[in-house]
Amino acid sequence: MTERKRVLEEAQRIVIKIGTSTLTHASGQLNHEFLTGLVNQVAQEHKKGKEILIVTSGAVGAGLGKLNLLDKKPATLPERQAVAAIGQGLLMEVYEKLFAAHGITVAQFLLTRDDMNDRRRYLNARNTLLQLITGYKAVPIINENDTVATEELELRFGDNDTLSALVASLVGADLLVLLSDVSGLYTGDPRQNKEVSLIPVVREITPQIQAMAGKAGTLFGSGGMQTKIEAARIVTRSGIAMVLASGGEPRVVERIIAGEEVGTIFLPAQETLLGRKRWIAFAGQPRGEIVIDPGAVEALVIHKKSLLPSGVIAVQGRFEPGDLVRIVDKENREVARGLSNFSADEIRKIMGGKTRTIAQILGYKTYDEVVHRNNLVCLEEPAGAGK
Repeated sequence: MTERKRVLEEAQRIVIKIGTSTLTHASGQLNHEFLTGLVNQVAQEHKKGKEILIVTSGAVGAGLGKLNLLDKKPATLPERQAVAAIGQGLLMEVYEKLFAAHGITVAQFLLTRDDMNDRRRYLNARNTLLQLITGYKAVPIINENDTVATEELELRFGDNDTLSALVASLVGADLLVLLSDVSGLYTGDPRQNKEVSLIPVVREITPQIQAMAGKAGTLFGSGGMQTKIEAARIVTRSGIAMVLASGGEPRVVERIIAGEEVGTIFLPAQETLLGRKRWIAFAGQPRGEIVIDPGAVEALVIHKKSLLPSGVIAVQGRFEPGDLVRIVDKENREVARGLSNFSADEIRKIMGGKTRTIAQILGYKTYDEVVHRNNLVCLEEPAGAGK
């Protein structure tokens, strides 16, 4: 048995993300034939005992179709949010009817970026979703709350690729399936070069893999290959496999879960993050930046040490003790993220100094470390680390 087949067949908790371009026709109208087929496949897997969560795009596209505004996206934020409000109701109506035919209950679950940023709300969302899938055997239908979340509509949050990856990490999924208008990851852009080839398996998100990403290419969708690679980075570091495949493939969900070679599979990383460190690395929103010198980069990345005041050379932004911060090198490459033990103003006073001088400078000392190793996640090894 191949590693791919083993990982996919053993997946019990599965998040399926449906892209706008898959869910809707070019006109923006919902593709009812696709949705019917998809729900039939999900229902089959649900009856086998699989726990399925669906992250759905298409609220804006469905709203545009209903309003016969098919030639362009609304120009203003209030227009886009109103269209999303209309479309979200249409989406849930369709999902509810289709799943009800199989005797399966669905639950609408709308998230905002703030739900991910706040640790307490993050855990509450997790508990609710787990109750839905394990206690009530329901299928959550998850979407960004477009009507209030300006980050989603202005694309600062990202899109539902990122949201689905965060949801998969949140609930401890075994597999994330991204259904899109592309058949997987290619060595180049298949729309521009017919000679490119599909990459069936990705074992590591390298700079070369990231360089293969393109930009968003559809009217109603917000994501491109870049956001799909970012989604893969989030879930694989969380110990979760991801498959990127075309929603137009026949019986695509059924075949993926059966372990067939459909699309591109991104295998879980060898070193994975657990629990709170997943939130630190991916879900929380940093409040500021701490710039560190090469010696501190080596201490964090190579020797797995805490960040001390002596390694800090600059501080950006305003934040308080306990806030999440980005830790970057002198070239502004993100080395790590962590929870700061001090405010930005306090760090500015003690940076570059020895731990023993903290009490003398501040008049008190609550911690020796600016960021303790237990509250820090190294994201990747930057060029030159350890040299």
